[in-house]
This record gives sequence, structure tokens and C-alpha cells, in this order.
Amino acid sequence: MTDAPKDKIEHFVSQAPFDPYAVEVLTPEQERYFLATQWQLMWWKLKRHKLAVISGIFLIFMYLVAAFAEVVAPYALETRNSKALFAPPQSLHMFHEGEFVGPFVYAYNQKLDFRTMQRTYTEDKTRPQPLRFLCLGDEYSFLGLFDGSFHLVCPAKDGAFYLMGTDRLGRDVFSRIIHGARISLTVGLFGIAISFAIGLTLGGLAGYYGGWVDNVVQRLIEVIRSFPELPLWMALSAALPVTWSPVLIYFGITIILGLLDWTGLARAVRSKLLALREEDFCQAAQLMGASPKRVISKHLLPSFASHLIASATLSVPSMILGETALSFLGLGLRAPITSWGVLLAEAQNINVVALYPWLMLPVAPVILTILAFNFLGDGLRDAADPYK
Repeated sequence: MTDAPKDKIEHFVSQAPFDPYAVEVLTPEQERYFLATQWQLMWWKLKRHKLAVISGIFLIFMYLVAAFAEVVAPYALETRNSKALFAPPQSLHMFHEGEFVGPFVYAYNQKLDFRTMQRTYTEDKTRPQPLRFLCLGDEYSFLGLFDGSFHLVCPAKDGAFYLMGTDRLGRDVFSRIIHGARISLTVGLFGIAISFAIGLTLGGLAGYYGGWVDNVVQRLIEVIRSFPELPLWMALSAALPVTWSPVLIYFGITIILGLLDWTGLARAVRSKLLALREEDFCQAAQLMGASPKRVISKHLLPSFASHLIASATLSVPSMILGETALSFLGLGLRAPITSWGVLLAEAQNINVVALYPWLMLPVAPVILTILAFNFLGDGLRDAADPYK
């Protein structure tokens, strides 16, 4: 038997009388947190995900470049230089013979090897060509609305500026990548709009009504998902008439991608609605006479809108990759429309890639954009539940 402790253990319970009307005083930070909306909590949590924020800024920059492609690109889409076929990328310099000149490139001297029929380019160190900024250059039609010739950067007068080299027709690869961004990036947005319209509608009906409606939707999803994705894309793309204009081909590819990408979203919406339709707020709306359309659109879907945003962000990369793959295989967009997939189609020949590796540079924005969407989607998915 142990002896009782000699020292009295201090008791930390407050001896003050209990006041049921006392109000706990909150600090300004606590009050700001408890009064914040769910969207504010999501934004605060997303800001802590540094990689997602950087990815979001990068994507905003890419879409701004795509929107103002004619202004950002040094050359117009159709501009070609027959004297600079397969010209390698030019290096940017700041100093010439020890003096600061500013951003400039050296002119190329071209020589044709009649034995191999290859052009060789060497820099002429005596001919610096300073770049011009906020200048007038090639004329263009901005979004088909008005004509202009203003560019952010232009080559020197009677000079050339090929940051990423030229292709077989002497067209600037860098300018074509910028112009192609408008098509490749918007395909994902339009495709997601179609996919979400179908997925929310069918998934909402299946989750809300259940029964035979749910069975029909689920069997339709299983049939679509049973087909290999890429061969199905190829078959439907090959079915598009070759007589269609490039604009119709563009919308046809977008619709095909949207019609085949809604199944995953529909299943996610169905599972959410199956759980939420039994909640008290949903039952109350039904008892008050709300129609099924209003219950789904005003009460059920907004309750997990954050998850839908994260799903959309993660679905856009698959759309971009789908268009790039189809165009690369020659079954998607075709000239004169320019996209990243169309540019990569010119690098299918291994001999061309071995001799002119800069033709593979359009793959860089594809990789960076896909990674940015995935990182942003991960951040949004974590922020979608700010209470964790």
C-alpha cells in the first residue's frame, strides 16, 4: 500500500460562480474565421497551397496570351520566310563587343550543302539586330473583328527574330505556338461546358429519382466506358466529313470530346445526390412544394459546387490531350487551323526530329499546361473541404 502524497494537488477548476449569460470574447482573427463564408474558407486554404497558386497564375497568363495571340506573337500566322527554311533558334544577347545594346540577336548567314542538301546557319557577329518593343509589324485581323499591326515585340528592320527556329516553310515556330494556344486551350473549356451539361443533367436525374432512371443512366455509362477511349475518339473523328470547313471541324472535335467525357462526372453527381436527397434541407424543400428541378439546381448542386469546380479543373487536361493526340495522328484539326497537336504532327518523321529538334518544342506548353491544371486541381480539391 502506497502512502498518500504529502503535497496537495492543485485544482484548476474555476471557483467563480457560473454565469449562463456570459459571452466568450473572441479575438479578431477568431471572429473573422467563424463569420467567414465557405468560399472565403476555400480561398484561404487554397492560398496556402503555393504550387496550386503558382499554377493558377500560370494558367491565367496562358489564357491571356491565347486571347491576345496576334499582339503577343512577333509574326502573323501566315508569315513565312523562304530564305530561312528550318532555321535553328536564335540566341538572345544583351552585350555586343563589350557594349550594352539591349535584347538583340545576330543575323544568320545561310549556306546550302549541295552534297547533303542541308542548310547550315551561322551567326554573323558583325550584324547585331536589336529587337523592337511595342512596335508595328505584320498586319493581322484580331479575332476577325478589326485589322491591326501592333505587336509587343518585333524583329529589327529588315531583320529576323526566330526564338524557337522555323519550320519547313520558314514560319516562326514561336509565333505558331502562341497562335495554337488559342485553339488548344479553348477546346478544353468548350469541351468541359458540354461534358458538364450532360453529366450534371443525367447524374442529377439518376441520383434524385433513382429506380429505373438510375438503372438506365448507369447502363449507358457502362456502355460508353466499355469502349477504349482513344480508338473511340479516332473513329468518331475520322467520321467527320473532309469537306467540312476548319471551323466546323473544330466544333466537331470539341463536341466529340465533350460527349465522351461526362461519365465520370455523372457518377460523382449521382453518388452525392443519393446521399444529399435524404438530408433535412432537401426534405423541407420538397414539403414546401419545390419542383425537382429547383431542388436539384438550387439546393443539391450548390451544396457540393466546390467539388464540381475541382472536377472541372482536373478534366480540362484530358480534353487538351485528346485534341493534341487526335491532331497529331491526323484525325483532329487540320490546316489552316493551328493547334499544338497540328504543330506536333509536323514532327512525326524521326529524321526531321533528328535534324531539326526544335520542331518538338510545341510539346513544352502542352506538358506545362497539363501539369498546371493538375496542380491547380489538387489544390482546389483540398480546398473544397475547408473544415479538414
